Amino acid sequence: MPESSLQPSAVPVAADAALMHEVAELVVTSLNLETAAADIQPDEPLYGDGLGLDSIDILEIALVLSKRYGLQLRADHEDNTAIFQSLRSLSDHIALQRTK
Repeated sequence: MPESSLQPSAVPVAADAALMHEVAELVVTSLNLETAAADIQPDEPLYGDGLGLDSIDILEIALVLSKRYGLQLRADHEDNTAIFQSLRSLSDHIALQRTK
């Protein structure tokens, strides 16, 4: 039986639970939320319904995360809706793009 050739797949980097918790903590502290970081569900929407953040909150989070992880989160980035969709999507983006 011939060996199958296994090629590494281009799997996107996913955030681990520790990074998601760290990002949740940064969100809570930077916005002075009355919600505990542990209460933010990974797939709960951050914007509007869900956590209830608005565009000003998202800008504040982007600034804090950019400084903390050495990445650029620009207000005019075409993928912002997907990046800031949930704690999981934001953490996955950080895991993929971080320099610190």
